Amino acid sequence: MEKRELTCIGCPMGCQLTVSMENGEVLEVAGNTCPKGDIYARKEVVNPTRIVTSTIRITGGDKERVSVKTASDIPKDKIFEVMKDIDAAVVSAPAHIGDVLIEDVAGTGVSVIATREIAAV
Repeated sequence: MEKRELTCIGCPMGCQLTVSMENGEVLEVAGNTCPKGDIYARKEVVNPTRIVTSTIRITGGDKERVSVKTASDIPKDKIFEVMKDIDAAVVSAPAHIGDVLIEDVAGTGVSVIATREIAAV
């Protein structure tokens, strides 16, 4: 039986989790004080995902860059491909919170959205 130790990021408690696995399947999660810990641990050891935050260059705006994030989590192994697409992107002002600035980033099916207002000048 394989055991993995994790620190939960599901809530501010930061519980120390122990995940027991066999043949790639989770048998037990221990150490969590809320249900979020169990959910987080099971997902993290089988299919880890992350939300990516960054900035994109913007032209014609009152700022040079607009803050962005992925609209939902993406597979952890796609982070560098996602960042390549974000780094290559240039958008035109204005930008509004929630605007889709990149669709289907790195073939993940997830959009990159603005998280700040940028006015056109």
